Formats: sequence, C-alpha cells, structure tokens
Amino acid sequence: MMMQRRASARESALRPWIERDAAHNRHLVVTVDLGRIRSNVEAISQSCRVPVMPVVKADAYGLGMLTICDCICDLASAFCVFQLEEAVRKNLAARTGRRVLALGPPSSLDPEVYLTHRVTPSVADVESARLLRKARPALCVDTGMQRFSCPADQIERALRAGECTEIFAHGTRKEHAARVAEVAHGRDAFRHVAASALLLEPDSHLDAVRPGLAMYEGAVEAAIPLHEVHRSAGPAGYSEFEGPYHGVILAGYAQGLRKGPCLINGRLSRIVEVGMQSAYVSTAAQDRPGDKVMLLGHELTASTVAAAWGTSPHEVLISLTREASRVYRY
Repeated sequence: MMMQRRASARESALRPWIERDAAHNRHLVVTVDLGRIRSNVEAISQSCRVPVMPVVKADAYGLGMLTICDCICDLASAFCVFQLEEAVRKNLAARTGRRVLALGPPSSLDPEVYLTHRVTPSVADVESARLLRKARPALCVDTGMQRFSCPADQIERALRAGECTEIFAHGTRKEHAARVAEVAHGRDAFRHVAASALLLEPDSHLDAVRPGLAMYEGAVEAAIPLHEVHRSAGPAGYSEFEGPYHGVILAGYAQGLRKGPCLINGRLSRIVEVGMQSAYVSTAAQDRPGDKVMLLGHELTASTVAAAWGTSPHEVLISLTREASRVYRY
C-alpha cells in the first residue's frame, strides 16, 4: 500500500510535465512579438481605411488565438475563423466582444448554435442558406476557387433563401473582388474579399479586409539550441552527408521541420538532414552545444524559408509553431 501511494504521488508530480511535454516540444521555442503584430494591424487599418477582420483560424496560425485577439481586439471589427468549433472552444465572441465569421462550410445547420455564440455562418448553397436564415448567414460566392462557394446559377436563390446581407469570397486577384462587387451591385450588402494578397489593391478592399499572414510579418521567431556538435568522422546520418562539422537539434518532421536554411550564431547555415524528432545542421568550428539555431526570424522570413521548402509561407508558419513552446513579448 505504501509503495502504491508513493507511485501515485510520483505520477501526480509528473503528470503536468508529461502533459506539457506531449503538447509542446520544449526545445523548439517560438517567440511572438505582440507589439509588432499590433503595429502591423494598425498599419493595415490606416492604409486600407476600411474595417479590419483579422483571420485567426488554426489557433491564429499556431500563435495562440486568444492572446493574439486580446492584443488587437480594439483594432478589429470582427474576427474570422474557419469553422464554428474554433470560436466556441475559445468562447471568442464573448471574450472579445466582437462578431465572429466562420469562413468555411457550416459544421452545423442549427441556427441557434450560431446565435448563441455570436458566430456568423457561411453558406454556399440554397438549402444551407434556408436552414441557417435565422442566423443571418454570409454567402460565399465562387470567384474561381471552386471550393465551398456558391456557383453563379444559385447566387440569387441563395441570397433570397438566407436573406443574406453579407457577401464575400476567397480570392487572390483583383478580378475576384470585382466579381463580388458585381454580385452585390444594387444590394444593401456588406462585401469583403481582400485577404493578405490584396491589401495593396485599393479597389479590392470593398467594405472590409481580412488580413492573415500579413499580421504576423516580422513578428515570429522560431529557435532551438544545438544539442550536440561534432567534428565529422566521415559520412554522417542516414543520408551519409559529408562536411567538416555537424550538429544535432531536437526537432524533426514531427515538428514540421524540413531541409533548408537556418542561422547559427547569426551565420547562415543549413539543415542537411531531417529525422522524425531530430535533425542534422551544418556547423562550424566555433559552434558549441547550447548555441542558438534560428529556424525562422531575422532575414529568414516565412517567404524565404517557404521558397527553400517549396511551399507557402502559411505552411512554414503553422509547421514551425504547432508543437513549439511559445514565448510572448511586447
């Protein structure tokens, strides 16, 4: 019995550490500059001169939805998530006092759920619009994306069925915004298309803008210490790469890492091989265990890393933040 109590006490003491370790990689640290995010949103608001509806889906691109929303709440006219559950889980509308728009397809066709949580559903067909009419849905029209958006031949019927007074689209070109303006012509409707890709196109701003990636520009750093440093003794790793020196970091595919550039002690270097939870980096004679390896930040912008990875800046950001430990600064 005494041994059981001791085991139970040890398990209780370890549980918070185990749960934290399961949720985050304690070695990989993402530092989020809230002051920079706020400055970015202020600049967007001043430049676009229309209401700003920040996109905080996917836990604000892995940066922490509630913390980000608290930081910019007074600058936002509404917040955008992908689906209802994201807003409900965080009690987002009640916490921020702002309307929430779910940009993706409706996960419930019960209007009372949306009304209770102050979330505006998006619809893309006549039947969904009819069923969610009480919740005053927004109609997402197809401008070429061809995903969860209303085709041209259903737009009029869907608008009537849902009594929709908000019309939007997912778009990246000026023509996409022009199409929404055309659909809304002659209607008393709230229109928006412009996400980050259209912020520099004034004619595309319509009645609001929805910045996502642009809010986080220059505000995120991802770094991890060198765990080991070696003077190479011939080919190393699974791929048998070669180089005079190499180091090991404790992050890999499981943390979204890929081969590409990094900074070690401010010097441009490379991640030369990636495993499931560790990776090899190219080091120099002066590098030591504990030295910082920067995976994102400074000249390593999300766009720079994305070009090396062959993907989008959005994927770089969410990949490196989803399992990292977070540190916020103002």
